Amino acid sequence: MIRLALLRHAPTEWNEQGRVQGSSDVALSAAGRKAASSWRLPPSIATWRRVTSPLSRCRETGSLLHPKADAQIEPRLIEMSWGKWEGRRLTDLRAELGDDMIAREILGLDFHAPGGESPRAVQARVRPWLAEIGAAGIDTLAITHKGVVRAIYALATGWTMEAREPDRLRFPAIHLVRVEPDGRVAPERFNLPLDGRADSFA
Repeated sequence: MIRLALLRHAPTEWNEQGRVQGSSDVALSAAGRKAASSWRLPPSIATWRRVTSPLSRCRETGSLLHPKADAQIEPRLIEMSWGKWEGRRLTDLRAELGDDMIAREILGLDFHAPGGESPRAVQARVRPWLAEIGAAGIDTLAITHKGVVRAIYALATGWTMEAREPDRLRFPAIHLVRVEPDGRVAPERFNLPLDGRADSFA
């Protein structure tokens, strides 16, 4: 059993504007770069192996968080695709689509934008990777995206995404799960602060 720490990237201009990013490669904003530079990992997690989504907002977050730490690029950690809705504001989509948007959102794990992925598809994408890191037996920090964090959280807790998550996930924060050698995941701790003061996980 190993531990996997999940960290969402720092903010971008699209985050600040309320736009859906999905798999679009949007860079960190000036405020995001400043935030990532100020974050401090819990002491034990700071020494773990690091992997990152290939998108620049994750790679840059990792570089700013710890300039001297190398991170392996993992394509399966890319954000859930939102297809035709990338770059749109959710508030605008809800106002524009009305009942159709409501019908999509209540699908939970099967929600998807036109031409996009569902959280269930993201889970199918990351499951083989979880099995690989579980079999490797190395505690790992993954710098990824909100959609990926939520998909793995759902695997760990059995959350169907049809209602609010059992633990209100905060961002930015570290979310910690346990990974078995066969890739199964279980919850450990969520919402660990990025101020370097969290306790050890040795």
